[in-house]
Amino acid sequence: LLGAAGIERHLIVSPAARRTAAYEMPDVEFDKHADVVHHHRDIGASIASGSYPVDAMLVIPCSVKTLGAIAAGVSENLLVRAADVTLKERRRLVLCVRETPLHLGHLRAMVTATEIGAIIAPPVPAFYTAPESVDDLIDHSVTRMLSLIGVEVPGTAQWQGEPASLRR
Repeated sequence: LLGAAGIERHLIVSPAARRTAAYEMPDVEFDKHADVVHHHRDIGASIASGSYPVDAMLVIPCSVKTLGAIAAGVSENLLVRAADVTLKERRRLVLCVRETPLHLGHLRAMVTATEIGAIIAPPVPAFYTAPESVDDLIDHSVTRMLSLIGVEVPGTAQWQGEPASLRR
């Protein structure tokens, strides 16, 4: 969707994310959907600097490890460094935390990340859209996440309010 909108896409995939993706989506080749693929350890990459023009950053999915590192400002790898730069430059950072249940430490890290400027957007399915497939659920979550960074996807259904026939 970002490519179709003419938006340059940089990709960082951690080893843990690659492992999870290989299990959950073995046929997906993430690297081919990016304009630039960065190694997660390349702390000298372009996106590690605030002088590189980046509009926003999405971390999808965001592990609690990455959430904690971002909230603490511990730039142990390029993913966390790029997120830190995004925050310090006052750009939009969306963290799609995918963990459940949450303990107090997770919640505190979310609060801290929010206080320093991140947007926490867990990929929670929306059933009011009457999804017919898992792909429908994923598409809705993705378009919602993109809207948080100012990318509107044409044809996306928006809530128009409850039909009069359902109101009491």
